[in-house]
Amino acid sequence: MGARILVQLVVVLSFWSSSVFVAKAEDDYKYYTWTVTYGTSSPLGLSQQVILINGQFPGPTLVSVTNENIILNVVNKLDQPFLLTWNGIKQRKNSWQDGVLGTNCPIPSNGNFTYKFQMKDQIGSYTYFPSTLMHRAAGGFGALNIYARSVISVPYPKPDGDFTLLVGDWFKTGHKGLQQTLDSGNPLPFPDGILINGRGRSSFSGDQGKTYMFRVSNIGLSTSFNFRIQGHKLKLVEVEGSHVLQNIYDSLDVHVGQSITILVTLNQSPKDYYIVASTRFTQTVLTATAVLHYTNSQVPVSGPTPAGPTNEIAWSIDQARSYRWNLTANAARPNPQGSFHYGTIVPTRTIVLANSAPVINGKQRYAVNGVSYINSDTPLKLADYYNIPGVFSVNSIQSAPSGSGASLATSVLGTSHHDFIEVVLQNDENAIQSWHLDGYDFWVVGFGAGKWTQDSKKTYNLVDALTRHTTQVYPNSWTAILVSLDNQGMWNMRSAIWGRQYLGQQFYLRVYNPTQSLANEYDIPTNALLCGKAVGRKRR
Repeated sequence: MGARILVQLVVVLSFWSSSVFVAKAEDDYKYYTWTVTYGTSSPLGLSQQVILINGQFPGPTLVSVTNENIILNVVNKLDQPFLLTWNGIKQRKNSWQDGVLGTNCPIPSNGNFTYKFQMKDQIGSYTYFPSTLMHRAAGGFGALNIYARSVISVPYPKPDGDFTLLVGDWFKTGHKGLQQTLDSGNPLPFPDGILINGRGRSSFSGDQGKTYMFRVSNIGLSTSFNFRIQGHKLKLVEVEGSHVLQNIYDSLDVHVGQSITILVTLNQSPKDYYIVASTRFTQTVLTATAVLHYTNSQVPVSGPTPAGPTNEIAWSIDQARSYRWNLTANAARPNPQGSFHYGTIVPTRTIVLANSAPVINGKQRYAVNGVSYINSDTPLKLADYYNIPGVFSVNSIQSAPSGSGASLATSVLGTSHHDFIEVVLQNDENAIQSWHLDGYDFWVVGFGAGKWTQDSKKTYNLVDALTRHTTQVYPNSWTAILVSLDNQGMWNMRSAIWGRQYLGQQFYLRVYNPTQSLANEYDIPTNALLCGKAVGRKRR
């Protein structure tokens, strides 16, 4: 009997030790220290001040695997407070780490803050960038690539290489000058150029006959671009964490704040080819080129760059509608993406958000439902946690446009944890918009011209619309999204077009549960910076 019990004990201990080992293997920790400084670079041929991370412009690529934990100490050596936000990272139950002014006190000059977050149930191509002032216009941005765990299959063969392309508009005017332009009541000027990975010309090398992954992100401030590679087809495989049906394209539109992942097979004759990004929906077309170099090439790139699409809005809408969720593919989990039947859920609430460009007190502002957001000295998340009055009020922005005059406010829209909401993004302006929601991805179920109505729902894709974190809204048009509010916290919804965000086209979505539980939301970090009315407060 004693021997039998001993054998059982050994089996149990072996089980638990192996379980611990597996958990540790799946949820590793990675530690970084990033020092943020000023430096000089000449991205458009003119020497100018840029923001470096560990001496790099753009910043280091943050490479991770699903469910890894990131411990990242940011040391701010700038002359202004600074924050990084992790564009598209859901920060599950952890809006404390979101890195925007509504959730975090900025890192003071010569100070530091250690972010602690997990790549919980995510894969794909993402970016990070500064969320403070106009720092994003000077750099401080980089790629954030999350690879699938080895035990989860992906719906394509492993590529022979992996290239990251950060593409965006660029200004010769420094970030403080651009901020002064906005503060004086003027919109941003037209950009001076387009950069690929912070340079006017880059090169990417591959072997003939092999297939390579290109992770393409729009890291710019204001301008959509069209991406194409001379003589090559683009197979779209992933969009901001969603595997998609693998359609083949000649070129792809990428709007501000968006990321796509494509596969390209080097199946042409051995020479060099243009990689091209050119602005969309602009009277003046700016173009950046890079080079795709076949390793056995003896022929340099030549000839005119391949032309982009000539039809603007209709062509782009048709392409956007062709993006389809791959319902049978696994994502970060082993269950198929389409196992959550979003189209069968009746929304608990419809929210209509209309952007506008009012002049308030003689200065250009941008607004949502007539409210132009102004930052509080006290982060909203801290005010909520400590019950500090006078910082914000829930429903300080209405859930539909009222048609009344524009005003300034620290706008917060109250919602309930576990609601399933329909959000209509109504754009009555002549310029394209780009909207982002922190803490979530959402189903982009419809695009349409003119005013959205209840009848517009008949055009929704309720079967295989993909999920993503940033969507475009075409001029004088609407876009509809569905959001499952399963992530408690205080979440920023903003224009990804940074000048509009800076001048008020944003608000915060408070996803609230009256029952406080660590199962729903993590507690305040022990290293949380305190500022404004939260200074001197003690952890509850």
